[in-house]
Amino acid sequence: MSLNESDTYVIGPTNRDMLLPEPELSPIHYTLISVDDHLVEPPNMFDGRLPKALQPQAPRLIVNERGHQVWSFDGQIFSQVGMNAVVGRKPELRSLEPARFEDMRRGCWDIDERIKDMDLIGCWASLNFPSQVAGFAGRIFSACKDPEVGHATMRAWNDWLYEEWWQKYPDRIIPCGITWLAPGPDGTAKLGADEIRRNAERGFVSVTLPERPHNVGFPSLFSGWWDPIIEACVETDTVISLHVGSSGMYAMPEGAPALQLGATLFGQLSLTACAEWLWSGYAYKYPDLKIAMSEGGIGWVPMLLDRLENVVDRSGYGAGWDIQPADVLRRNFWFCTIDDPSTIDLHDVIGDDHIMVEIDYPHGDSTWPNSQSILKDAWGHLSPQLLRKFCCENAAALYRHPLPAHIVP
Repeated sequence: MSLNESDTYVIGPTNRDMLLPEPELSPIHYTLISVDDHLVEPPNMFDGRLPKALQPQAPRLIVNERGHQVWSFDGQIFSQVGMNAVVGRKPELRSLEPARFEDMRRGCWDIDERIKDMDLIGCWASLNFPSQVAGFAGRIFSACKDPEVGHATMRAWNDWLYEEWWQKYPDRIIPCGITWLAPGPDGTAKLGADEIRRNAERGFVSVTLPERPHNVGFPSLFSGWWDPIIEACVETDTVISLHVGSSGMYAMPEGAPALQLGATLFGQLSLTACAEWLWSGYAYKYPDLKIAMSEGGIGWVPMLLDRLENVVDRSGYGAGWDIQPADVLRRNFWFCTIDDPSTIDLHDVIGDDHIMVEIDYPHGDSTWPNSQSILKDAWGHLSPQLLRKFCCENAAALYRHPLPAHIVP
């Protein structure tokens, strides 16, 4: 089965047999701002958003011969991998098979339903990353064979997020955009910098970039090519949000259990990316640059700080900076966690103003709808002041987002 070129897939009724019973409202112990969630791009996301001559080449959701809903773009097929949209699904029905929209909670792709799901867990605001058809940092569009099509599609994604996802609930969604990651006609990053400024002018406060761009075919952080993009972020106070896995996963040994090993090593991916961004020198050169590490947890951060101090103080491998690399990390980088119960008591080492919470809706790691109880079990011994910082105040300060009139605890 397939769709005609002019058709847009129409999502049918939700298959309730795939889902758990509707959860009840959680007791609200904490006001939450989640800095790592995802939207699942709906079938009509790109309808009418590209220039007329390019519209036929926009991403399209099709149904393949196996009955799977997949995206077709640039001569490639991109599936909605099942674990990216399993929130609320019966555990025994979770799999890596491509997910159908009818088998997802509507909150995955419907903003009105997303807000209801946020309300169920006391989540005041949410920052959302892209999903499969864009790649976590929009890299698929920037790698398009026809750069004009890719660039127009990237802008269309941002325009949809602005109009359909953020503007309906401006106090509840933290606007995070994507940008152009490939060299433009002049060989520079000017197109990417221009998109960051375009988004900042209409209120976007963050952009997501690949955590290790050289790993997915883009220039290295150490090449100087990224200078215009970094300068645009500093100029507009745009936070760089680096999502784990946005430059590929851990290189799997043959025969390894990919899902289990890959998920286990998220922290390693973030540690590596964070070290590369630190030693790129951008955070040292631009004291006001803000970089948020997303979904990697915080367990590796104290180890990295120890190692940085050892590298400079004992081994003498410093870069000649007039500020300790560990202090640059504490100044310019922020970190997020689902709970990290074994590490949260090292919050003062990491920095009390630099830890934020994530729900990771609608992924397999998500704590929804039990986020409140999970955080209470892991963090309930902390002071109310710290809980407010970690659960909402730090995120509100970093992303310049309003808090509700009353926050708890």
